[in-house]
Amino acid sequence: MSSPFLSSTAFFFLVLLYLGSCQVSDGAQQRTYIIHMAKSQMPSSFDLHSLWYDSSLRSVSESAQLLYTYNNAIHGFSTRLTPEEADSLMTQPGVISVLPEHRYELHTTRSPLFLGLDEHSADLFPETGASSDVVVGVLDTGVWPESKSFSDKGFGPIPSTWKGGCEPGTNFTASLCNRKLIGARFFAQGYEATMGPVDESKESRSPRDDDGHGTHTSSTAAGSFVEGASLLGFASGTARGMDPRARVAVYKVCWLGGCFSSDILAAIDKAMDDNVNVLSMSLGGGMSDYYRDGVAIGAFAAMERGIFVSCSAGNAGPSPFSLSNVAPWITTVGAGTLDRDFPAVAILGNGKNYSGVSLFKGDALPAKLLPFVYAGNASNATNGNLCMTGTLIPEKVKGKIVMCDRGVNARVQKGDVVKAAGGVGMILANTAANGEELVADAHMLPATTVGEKAGDIIRRYVLTDPNPTASVLIQGTVVNVQPSPVVAAFSSRGPNSITPNILKPDLIAPGVNILAAWTGAAGPTGLPSDSRRVEFNIISGTSMSCPHVSGLAALLKSAHPEWSPAAIRSALMTTAYRSYKDGKPILDIATGKPSTPFDYGAGYVSPTIATNPGLIYDLTTVDYLGFLCALNYTSSQIRSVSRRNYTCDPTKTYSIADLNYPSFAVNVDGSGAYKYTRTVTSVGGAGSYSVKVTSETTAVKISVVPAVMNFKEVNEKKSYTVTFTVDSSKASGSNSFGSIEWSDGKHVVASPVAVSWS
Repeated sequence: MSSPFLSSTAFFFLVLLYLGSCQVSDGAQQRTYIIHMAKSQMPSSFDLHSLWYDSSLRSVSESAQLLYTYNNAIHGFSTRLTPEEADSLMTQPGVISVLPEHRYELHTTRSPLFLGLDEHSADLFPETGASSDVVVGVLDTGVWPESKSFSDKGFGPIPSTWKGGCEPGTNFTASLCNRKLIGARFFAQGYEATMGPVDESKESRSPRDDDGHGTHTSSTAAGSFVEGASLLGFASGTARGMDPRARVAVYKVCWLGGCFSSDILAAIDKAMDDNVNVLSMSLGGGMSDYYRDGVAIGAFAAMERGIFVSCSAGNAGPSPFSLSNVAPWITTVGAGTLDRDFPAVAILGNGKNYSGVSLFKGDALPAKLLPFVYAGNASNATNGNLCMTGTLIPEKVKGKIVMCDRGVNARVQKGDVVKAAGGVGMILANTAANGEELVADAHMLPATTVGEKAGDIIRRYVLTDPNPTASVLIQGTVVNVQPSPVVAAFSSRGPNSITPNILKPDLIAPGVNILAAWTGAAGPTGLPSDSRRVEFNIISGTSMSCPHVSGLAALLKSAHPEWSPAAIRSALMTTAYRSYKDGKPILDIATGKPSTPFDYGAGYVSPTIATNPGLIYDLTTVDYLGFLCALNYTSSQIRSVSRRNYTCDPTKTYSIADLNYPSFAVNVDGSGAYKYTRTVTSVGGAGSYSVKVTSETTAVKISVVPAVMNFKEVNEKKSYTVTFTVDSSKASGSNSFGSIEWSDGKHVVASPVAVSWS
């Protein structure tokens, strides 16, 4: 979910969750279930699996209908059942599991340049012609196909391997696809089964994007070059996706009421048939074991087909243990900033000025200071300081600058409330939850957002001065802001609550104030009262950082078609950076202090180095099956994830520590020593690699054997063992960090280390 809509949608989704859970039809309290079937157990009396699924369903309900049948993401189907019918279905032959459906939520001109992807970097990603055969599939709110970001000018024929299509629907015809936007589908059956028919007066029952989120993410990943792009004059320049030569296929799975797992699985199922190379999913919803997580299950099947899957880490930071999408076969992406800002100054009558941010475009305030009022003193509501709808007293705000506190409702909505009550400007103050993080918005009136420290000072002034006055000065766009990047406060953090011995997020990418294409059906704020229409918008969230990595994966796939999804992730992780050019660690904007691997994973993505990482940590399906065995999953749980009858070897000792991951997470549970094994593959040719180990505390000693690895040729593999010797007496809740780096003098292959005392 992108940050501007966080607070406004949180309450909305709670209401919808309640309404969805209460809906009844055909008697009662039905809900959608996803049924995993053992495909190999189909009786010989059936010619098609779909007939077997229908017969199994009929055995427990005469009225239930198949919503979807799945052939790739899982083997099985989805349907509406009562809890009693679901329990009865679980006893039928060939049924592995019957899982309740889950609702998920949605979690650039400067980005390519900041990441080093300018016109001079084309030789790093060799490609014949102006287009690539790599296809990025995006599961989101659809697409605005008329956007210039989906122009196919200069593109060659659609790849012969492409099996997808362009589905017509409300306000959308198949002819809207082209050689750039080569696929567009929509999936609403799961949504409609719970929420009722799509309200076509509010959103299109088609791939068309009436929200903007999907158009923004897909153009961030692989939008074409668009000169003269900006939002209302802010961030002007040439817009382009991370891989502007890649093809785009959109799968609309998110609607006004959320994104439902039955629709998401159907979209992944179809995307696999269509032959996408990358899947980008900027959505999430809570944490659950992998065998109960529809996104994780679908991603496993995609991974097996060689499809790189990236997902947003979530916007629940800076709280620890707040991550989504942590399965090790998913690349989990957090958010950092760019070196670009949009300053807007809060000017006070006492002569003090405080810098904030804003994307307001319109008539400036009069060249004089105006009366200034605190919203809490202009309302009869107990939460009047939050500037929620209907809480301000017009007589107390008319013609004045109003100070609002951040929280609960959307930032842009607060400005709209001030404007509706007659206010002429707004100073929006962060509270402790957001600290000094400044996220810019295209407000409906002159406004600036300031950090918590400035907000506290301004609030003290407006509450104590007998005649407070203020103004807001919008200053446009500035670049080369330092320090940059910093970790975004909203970016979800580790440790990994599902599997503590797998470090997540994997890495961070640009996710704050990102410019990309937008829908023509909504204004830049997304508010009903916003009649402005823009071709590009600036929004924030891990929803924005995820497609950066999706597009970079497409670039690496085109440069190295033989690389597996794990190899691509490894290259992106081991070349990411964790410190500035002066050697100081990347800061966390939430605290103002150095960030840690629980914040950024392996670091901030550095794509120009990732094309030639030297060594990679590869993984196969068998490795992931061993990982599931190490989790002590039952055979049916493994089958739910992997769609196969796999039995763990009782004579073998499985260990999560041996999953060939490019990072290290140690969960201390009493023992003093922990051994991890890794195998690296040379992709940089012959070379002698020496190890360098760092640990920030003497409580953790790291030893690596061997300390030198000699490679004679490309694709040669070598293994090493790491022993972490820890002080097991440290207090529970303590953390320590470090790194393991291999270098041959040309390449540095870096892995973060995180040690937690549980």
